[in-house]
Amino acid sequence: MTDHPALRAFLAERRDACTELLAEVVRVPSDNPPGNCAVHAARTAELLEGLGFTVERHLVPSATVQAHGMVSVTNLVVRRRFGDGPVIALNAHGDVVPPGEGWTADPYGAEIRDGWLYGRGAAVSKSDIASYAFALLALEHAGTTLKGTVELHITYDEETGGELGPAWLIAEGISRPDLALCAGFSYGVTEAHNGCLHLEVEVTGRSAHAAKPFTGIDALECATGILSALYSWRGGLAARASKIPGIGAPQLTIGLISGGINTNVVPDRITFRLDRRIVPEENPAAVEAELRDVIALAALARPAASIAVRRLLLATPLMPLPGGRAFTEALCKRATEIMGEPIGAAGVPLYTDARHYAAAGIPVILYGAGPRSIEEANAHRADERVPIADLHRATEVVALTLADMLAA
Repeated sequence: MTDHPALRAFLAERRDACTELLAEVVRVPSDNPPGNCAVHAARTAELLEGLGFTVERHLVPSATVQAHGMVSVTNLVVRRRFGDGPVIALNAHGDVVPPGEGWTADPYGAEIRDGWLYGRGAAVSKSDIASYAFALLALEHAGTTLKGTVELHITYDEETGGELGPAWLIAEGISRPDLALCAGFSYGVTEAHNGCLHLEVEVTGRSAHAAKPFTGIDALECATGILSALYSWRGGLAARASKIPGIGAPQLTIGLISGGINTNVVPDRITFRLDRRIVPEENPAAVEAELRDVIALAALARPAASIAVRRLLLATPLMPLPGGRAFTEALCKRATEIMGEPIGAAGVPLYTDARHYAAAGIPVILYGAGPRSIEEANAHRADERVPIADLHRATEVVALTLADMLAA
């Protein structure tokens, strides 16, 4: 591996600037939902232009955005061509989950405490906006001739599926990279992850006075039977564990339930939503069919109620694609060097918008700033945080890997 002293020196001199870029993008809320992210995109574009980048602003049509349950989406693309060669995309997402309760710091304050920067999105994945941007800047100071193009994709709907981010950029012909690196969240290099199925189940009965409940059809009673069947069936998923390290077994969670009219009224409608994680070895269509069968069979015990099942999301699992091995190996070597410990490629039980690159035939891996685990980062929890030292180390890893891949 080439040493690239000029690249390393450039990054060492600009660590404070990299940290400040992260702080600036954390200070602008971009919660999704509700998904009104155009303001954050505008500020991020300003910051990138201040670093000398030419920023393309790609506004997703409002009708498309609203159909996906969001308010506004503007995707940003930066392109730097160094010569003829492969195109490598770096994708970080600027949307974040809402902060929730329990914070000891302002979720949008970017407070630095004991070497950690706190704020919603600090780890997932606004840190990668800063890391990828400065890695790209450093390539111009690598001290060697490079062949190829690096694109920075900053998208705004990862938390709701990625269809308006990477998938939209590819479908619209705005970008078609040869390789992609997507936002990470820990020391490890990720080359595989779970898929996910979200279903909404609506149980409809008939309301009645609580003094004569037998004159109605109790939707909650039927829903309870379905829920019990699902929880019982869930126990068998442990036997379907993936063979890919880090993935684990499929999971089922009923995360949302609503319904009823009043305490003294037989509930006429109950709605609940479930999350089924799909391991890479499973067929997503078969997973959905099996789950619908479990629901339908349980509903037969209360035939007077009607059942409607609606798919909300089907995210396919991510698996390594041919053509990506050299990229993965280069990244693991640089991560091992900089982190000072063995860093290999594995899977994670999450799902991300990286799958959209893979669906288009583009080999993709995940790596970015973060501590050793998402638990340490408090990802999607109160007091989300990232170690500033790891932000700088990850930036160096990415920059050196890109220099390796684009070396003449």
